[in-house]
Amino acid sequence: MSDTFPKAMVRAEAQRLMAFFEACGGVPVEADILQPADLLLDLYGEDIRARAFVTRDPVRGEMMLRPDFTVPVVQMHMDGGADPARYTYAGEVFRRQEDYSTRSSEHIQVGYEVFDRTDPAGADAEVFALFSEILSPLGLRAATGDIGILKAAVEGLSTTPRRKAALLRHIWRPRRFRDLLDRFGGRAPVPASRKALLGAVADGIAPMLMSNGPMIGLRSEEEIAARVQALLDDAATPPISVLEVEILDDILNLRETSRNALEHLRDIAVDLRTIAPAVHRMEARLNAMEQRGVDVDSLDFEASYGRTTMEYYDGFVFGFYAETRPDLPPVATGGRYDALTHRLGHGRSIPAVGGVVRPELVLVVKEALA
Repeated sequence: MSDTFPKAMVRAEAQRLMAFFEACGGVPVEADILQPADLLLDLYGEDIRARAFVTRDPVRGEMMLRPDFTVPVVQMHMDGGADPARYTYAGEVFRRQEDYSTRSSEHIQVGYEVFDRTDPAGADAEVFALFSEILSPLGLRAATGDIGILKAAVEGLSTTPRRKAALLRHIWRPRRFRDLLDRFGGRAPVPASRKALLGAVADGIAPMLMSNGPMIGLRSEEEIAARVQALLDDAATPPISVLEVEILDDILNLRETSRNALEHLRDIAVDLRTIAPAVHRMEARLNAMEQRGVDVDSLDFEASYGRTTMEYYDGFVFGFYAETRPDLPPVATGGRYDALTHRLGHGRSIPAVGGVVRPELVLVVKEALA
């Protein structure tokens, strides 16, 4: 058995998958391989440089080889797409890998995206059901989650807007999120470097250094002073209550079948009411999935699913995995990204959900089953 297939074979499989999505209403679209780096940096931050291939065009400036399709498809739609709209596509994406990684830095994706404001729960169910149908012969395990529930839980914490913003910014970085939650909840000490700076401020040393020493770096004196004041304000902020931290831990650790997870989240919503709308959306989505023939009673739900690889998703997320090949990446992933349409829509937005499948992984699993 081999995990490597001729590119022509992978392309043929991609065309088969794309034809399925086209038959389901997806309009075929394409996206430039070279994408403006400033847009991607604005969306993902400098972290994306470690994962993308960057080059420079003498006319267009800094560019990146397409790391995915979702961003250019969203931008295309927001620049004048129909409402509602469904798209499908196939083509290469490029991701730098760590040194000595066995993973390819170039692979083909096939995708299906839905832009529809009339029934978001129905659109979630449509996308998931279509991916489940096309992948059903492979016997994959489906995993689902909901970043929207976790975001709503953070927004409901009884703490400062600054602390909530910090936690929301790092939802997709679980280790950093945990460090912040432990510190904001009083379960971990203030970092030594920050404690030293606060001590210097308390002793009157920092202002003296700022007034007498040279300014080094890009920040102005006003920006540095504002940052110091923010640190002082944070140090004076009471810790997040033990109850709220425990509730957030409960959500983060929730792994159950979907209907059982829904009942548990309903109980949590009694104490943390800000998650109630997201829980209602989850219930509507499960009902819509059931109407499309999805067995939601056995469908796995993990509240933390998608937090390491799905940075622009802000609601429902899903993935399909080959349990017999735990070394493989997910065969398909997807989810809801409403906020991304707002950021790229110049003041306009539309609910959107979609997913991608990797045809070469479909071939790997098919070969293993043969």
